[in-house]
Amino acid sequence: MITGVKSPNRDCFVLVLILLVQLASPVLAQNNPRRGSMVGSVVDAITREALAGASVQIMGTNLGVQTDTTGRFKIESVPLGEYSVRASYVGYAALVKTDISAAAARPPEVEFALQPIPVEGRTITVTPEYFPRTTESQISVQSQSAEEIRRLPGGFEDVVRAVSILPGVGQAQPGRNDLIVRGGAPSENLYVIDDLEVPNINHFGTQGFAGGPLSFINLDFVRSTSFSSGGFGARYGDRLSSLLKLDLRDGRTDRLGGKATISSSQFGLNLEGPVRQRGSYILSARRSYLDFIFKAAGFSFVPEYWDFLGKTDYRLDRANSIRILGIGALDRTRFFNDTPDRRFDNSRVLGSNQNQAIGYASWEHLFKKGFATLTFGQTYTDFRYRQDDSLLNPVFRNNSSESETSLRGDLVLRPARRTTVSAGGQGRLGAINANLFAAPFVNSFGQDVAVDISRDTTAIKSSGYVQLTQGLSRLNLTGGMRFDYFNLIKDNFVASPRFSASYALTPTLNLNTAAGLYYQSPSYIWLLANPENGQLKFVGANQYIIGVDHVLWSDTRMSVEFYLKDYFDYPASTRQPYLVLANTGAGYGGRDEGFVSFGIDPLVSRGAGRSRGLEVLVQKKLSGIPCYGILAVSYGETRFRGVDGVMRPGSYDQRLIANLGGGYIFNEKWELSTKFRFATGSPYTPYNADGTQSPSAYNSVRLPANHSLDLRVDRRWNFAGWTMITYLDLQNVYNHKPHQVPRFNTRTHRVEENSGIGILPAIGISAEF
Repeated sequence: MITGVKSPNRDCFVLVLILLVQLASPVLAQNNPRRGSMVGSVVDAITREALAGASVQIMGTNLGVQTDTTGRFKIESVPLGEYSVRASYVGYAALVKTDISAAAARPPEVEFALQPIPVEGRTITVTPEYFPRTTESQISVQSQSAEEIRRLPGGFEDVVRAVSILPGVGQAQPGRNDLIVRGGAPSENLYVIDDLEVPNINHFGTQGFAGGPLSFINLDFVRSTSFSSGGFGARYGDRLSSLLKLDLRDGRTDRLGGKATISSSQFGLNLEGPVRQRGSYILSARRSYLDFIFKAAGFSFVPEYWDFLGKTDYRLDRANSIRILGIGALDRTRFFNDTPDRRFDNSRVLGSNQNQAIGYASWEHLFKKGFATLTFGQTYTDFRYRQDDSLLNPVFRNNSSESETSLRGDLVLRPARRTTVSAGGQGRLGAINANLFAAPFVNSFGQDVAVDISRDTTAIKSSGYVQLTQGLSRLNLTGGMRFDYFNLIKDNFVASPRFSASYALTPTLNLNTAAGLYYQSPSYIWLLANPENGQLKFVGANQYIIGVDHVLWSDTRMSVEFYLKDYFDYPASTRQPYLVLANTGAGYGGRDEGFVSFGIDPLVSRGAGRSRGLEVLVQKKLSGIPCYGILAVSYGETRFRGVDGVMRPGSYDQRLIANLGGGYIFNEKWELSTKFRFATGSPYTPYNADGTQSPSAYNSVRLPANHSLDLRVDRRWNFAGWTMITYLDLQNVYNHKPHQVPRFNTRTHRVEENSGIGILPAIGISAEF
């Protein structure tokens, strides 16, 4: 699938709608209310206990209230615009939430989770308010609000793509969500939606990996995200590199509301409302119209997708609540083979049809010094891959399905003010089916490739953890142990110790460190695609991180971190001894790559590697100065060795990555934002004149550096009871087409330079009521 192509006709249609609204706005403004409201709650960040009597104030105004006995608050008669909101409570660190928009439609729901702070004599230890620190996550964690994600230029309002502006995160290809975190493969990233671990949250996802072209999570229902690029605690595992947690918001409880959206690539409709004054629901459906766009642009194939989301929450009483979530995604690729040229073009494309379903039911119980949760979950993906030659003869087929049913329980207890104990466990039952066929051929490295296999199996995974966090004056310590079991592999039980510490050198300067052992089970498809792969082990990595963070001003923070990851027992090919599966899984795959990402080669756990680097982050939050910005610079090196013992650069070894982004809010109507990205080229294997590739030259050449500048302009309209947002997003403003790995054309018998899309305008409009 190719993303990012826009239809001039479609964009013109959306532009006409925007112009009509602009012309009509003086008339509509006669019924324009100039004030809105805000609602929310204040709770203890550890026990989730409601904090009655907490102070909540809109900064820069004289508007503020105190929370009621349930920890809830409502601030009325708020002038329309963007605000920062501050919550405080005796014995807790005050917290500021930025990017809170008071609008005529839905009141923003502002959730505060305050951290308890030590009291030393009469002096209360001060914690920076704009940059809260959790007791569990001491290092390598960044949070993004839904508004920060929405307004990111070139981000397509995508929760995964927004992470790419953070330090340590690379992109294997522009326009895709194959995250490369501190040199790790796209398979090494974990997604968590509320309390449910899910294998992938992308349309047209790559089997066995966590990437794809775009996310199917509707940003309208995301409260915030938390991204850890390493060193995360013992609660989560089965991934080596990163953790992306998505916190979904609840629906509105005052009345029925909704939102309609149309952009350059999709349209959608949301609905939300109350459930018997004790809960709420949210519903959404979105459909792409890339099929219309691709047809108009003359492409030989068309990707289409739908996605759906439904969630309900219900409070049984003050101590008990339940949540139910369901997400579905339908992906289809249609080919047009009416001409020889189109048949040849399509012969180089690995088509993908997928059905994905995610769901959970969760119960939460609060008690005096903590809380407990129990979550029953289900994930399912049906994969249908196909690739034909130019005569429409089958080259590759993969009809597979992966289903997991899980039950998870977690307990968090605070026996003393600066002591937190957490423990939990999870069991997962998987039903896996794989039917793969590859017609015999010789790949560009001279290796015979063929597969014809049909297998199914039952997988059993289980895990458990215990973790203790202890505060000692200026020092915070967290230690934990995790256990994982997987029945389908050799040495199927592992233990993972984790440790982190943070020392406050001053109230605004902290020294942080983390170390731990991380394990990940081999992908299901790797185990079934070749009978010899059942002897694989858990893939392992030792992680070491040290850094400092310093609050320069109340709304500006700087951090510097050094990391080291030592990989061991990585699956490596015995047929292609230079190949480690850490170097696969990004992009669209197919015959050009020999289908190696599906694990069809005989694999052994003899691959190893090392990734190390330095990251610098400077971030300014939106405050009384109506601008925001981020500068993230990462320099790293990643190398892997296969069974031949030769250490080579990893396929995603981008040495230098720099991101600079920010924006300015002129008033309640207009906002301008921009993003610049620079990344040195990643390694690849060059082609010989006859179209072959030499193992001795594997990853020996680098692409030129890629860089781009994106601009975005947002315009808001507030009318009586509803709000409209329009935007113009210009990607790659100066038309620098990103360099991609060259391809060999079997028709012309020449190596073709390969590049992405240049300047790309996108227009969108949404109306919320």
